Amino acid sequence: MLDNFSLMEAIKIGGTVMYFLIACSVVSVAIIIERLLYYRGRSRIGRAELMQSIRQQIMGGDIQGAISTCRNAASPYAAVVCAGLDAVKLDAKQIADAMEREIIVETSALEERTGIVGTIGSTAVYVGLLGTVWGIIKTFRDISNVGSGGINVVIGGISEALVCTAAGLIVAIPAVMAYNYFVKRVGTFVTDMELCASEFRSIADASILKGAQ
Repeated sequence: MLDNFSLMEAIKIGGTVMYFLIACSVVSVAIIIERLLYYRGRSRIGRAELMQSIRQQIMGGDIQGAISTCRNAASPYAAVVCAGLDAVKLDAKQIADAMEREIIVETSALEERTGIVGTIGSTAVYVGLLGTVWGIIKTFRDISNVGSGGINVVIGGISEALVCTAAGLIVAIPAVMAYNYFVKRVGTFVTDMELCASEFRSIADASILKGAQ
């Protein structure tokens, strides 16, 4: 029965559920690719390298150069430091508040659309199982209506119904793996942002910024 089993046959067997799972797969893959490229583009410069450059520029009195470096880095932690630099003429609390707000903004941007991947990963299996259960119910209903059929008919119907479960797993497994990776990556970004904010506050507390103005 499963000899030369094609994708089109699987879709035909699964019906509406298979179309839904395919749509979920397309959305999931698109978001995964977009997020991977986004994270890669926002981590072109490391945190330690950035802060070393910023510290040197601040100690040299080049505040505008430090701001330019942060904006060119285009990383979340650079944006946090830039927020602190933009508030350099304010007091320490206002500088800290500006950086905290920027951390929230950047974290929100980093987490954007990742919840969709997580939702697909957690529900695709159940959607596939629903298709399987519905297929089994349909198999037994058809046997009951016809009034005949043996074990081969039952096994054949169940094996076809299980296509939906297999499809659900195929969609769910990569989505779950990607979501877990996204959570870890966002957590790393958040840690780097908090470390940069802390280091920048240390510079401000040492009055390096005041002397550089």
